Amino acid sequence: MPRLAASACIWRDGHVLIAQRAKPPVGIWALPGGHVEPGETAQQAAIRELNEETGMTAGLDTLVGLFDIIRRDDGGNVTNHYTIACYTGLAGEGEAMPASDTMAVAWVRPEDLGRYQLALQVRKAILMARDLLKL
Repeated sequence: MPRLAASACIWRDGHVLIAQRAKPPVGIWALPGGHVEPGETAQQAAIRELNEETGMTAGLDTLVGLFDIIRRDDGGNVTNHYTIACYTGLAGEGEAMPASDTMAVAWVRPEDLGRYQLALQVRKAILMARDLLKL
């Protein structure tokens, strides 16, 4: 059964915030996010995870989409399946700082994403979010 997670795609001055993971897969860049807790909406989880991982706040009012991450072992058996609800919006005040589960953070222009080793579906989510917000 898929596990539900949420991510935050926040923007400031045409740059998107990405975070380098401190947990497996270590070193990969992704959108801040994590598991949805019982009694919490996916949107609430995205806001909470953004703050926990970067210290940032944002109005995450727009659902970008649902993204499935399915990993299989060498025999083709599913080892992990996450469905991630990605929300987007504009960053609040303050500076992003790495916090729990995060080694580093960066504000990146979408055209520079190729310089980073991104987690699955992250580039697609960022480009979809940019188009939705008409940035």
